[in-house]
Amino acid sequence: MMTRSALFLGIDIGTSGVRAVAVDPDLKVSAIARAEFGTDDVIRRDPSVWHQALGECLAELCQKVDPTDFTALSVDGTSGTILALDGKHEPIGSALMYNDAVGDQRILGEITANAPRESAAHGASSALARAIMLQECSGVARIVHQADWIAERLAGHPVPSDESNALKSGYDPVARQWPEWIKATSLQMDLLPEVVPTGTVIAKTSGAFGLPSGISIVAGMTDGCASFLATGANRPGDGVTALGTTMTLKLLSDGPLFAPEYGIYSHRIGDLWLAGGASNSGGGALLDHFTPDEIRGLSGQIDPESPCELDYYPLRAPGERFPIDDPTLPSRETPRPIDDAEFLKGLLTGIARIEALGYQRLSELGAPSLASIRSVGGGANNPVWARIRHNLLGVPAEPVLAGEAAFGSALVARGAMI
Repeated sequence: MMTRSALFLGIDIGTSGVRAVAVDPDLKVSAIARAEFGTDDVIRRDPSVWHQALGECLAELCQKVDPTDFTALSVDGTSGTILALDGKHEPIGSALMYNDAVGDQRILGEITANAPRESAAHGASSALARAIMLQECSGVARIVHQADWIAERLAGHPVPSDESNALKSGYDPVARQWPEWIKATSLQMDLLPEVVPTGTVIAKTSGAFGLPSGISIVAGMTDGCASFLATGANRPGDGVTALGTTMTLKLLSDGPLFAPEYGIYSHRIGDLWLAGGASNSGGGALLDHFTPDEIRGLSGQIDPESPCELDYYPLRAPGERFPIDDPTLPSRETPRPIDDAEFLKGLLTGIARIEALGYQRLSELGAPSLASIRSVGGGANNPVWARIRHNLLGVPAEPVLAGEAAFGSALVARGAMI
């Protein structure tokens, strides 16, 4: 039975470092800790650096809360980051990160020839392609995902992977198994991990890293999925828009959605699915014309309730994949009015219209209609833009519960204990 003093630990292994969050049964954050990897890409690929940063992060966290209160923990990692292990479960060389492209056309050709079009294993950034490369390491006994390895460091023995991290390695989330077509590639399938649903208790802590032994370790997910759950989105139709340099839309669905022509595939999270797409529009297109200070100043001169007649599709360079699949699509930012505030309003409205079209496209492809929206990223802090977007989307704007992926992982750990 869960006690009021119970705590749930979420661990996020990101690009730049480790984050850990302790959450109580009422979803209140009790403590947060961080440890950085450093800025060098070679260092970030070194599993021993992850190991050291994890130890530092947990040591800091355990100074802020009583570690004997931890009931369960879950780990998220960067999507598609994998590493080779030897027979003693130690890393062989460096990991291959989520953004390490594979240039070997033989390997890419094997996947193209055998993988279904809807598989997330296609392309130069395929984790499956990286796995085929890693199997050539001398002494390789297993290939695991970043989050898997961290979880087994905490357990002291190998643990299963989860359906979210395994997606880009070729795992079939609909059939819930490694598909037969992988056997037609050169990958030795016995190197791949067992896979279980996110939220499954997979092991107990061994007492490593200063944590007590016996804490339940719960199968996690990718950092992107954890970030989505951290916002509080948890029902089909809940959407999250990330307004950064580019714009990413994610929508929770009760069924899978695969549309490779738009770069859309679905992560399985228990019985729900997380689908999404990324537009090349976003904050970067605004910064081509105005500084952040100018955007803040001009936004105060904009009436978000009045109609905007300017029909813009702001892009930093030609080409778009979602919600319009056109690699040559030009940016449309004319005519430009004399008034800079009116021009900015046109850009903000144009990006908001792209966002609305994106959620409409997801619905047309089989996802539920957008029911609510949560916003993250730098652009989410502009109240005028928020009002323009609200008027176009026509759904409630919900507050964001938390901005840390580690918080989402803590929610997964909590959910396994309820």
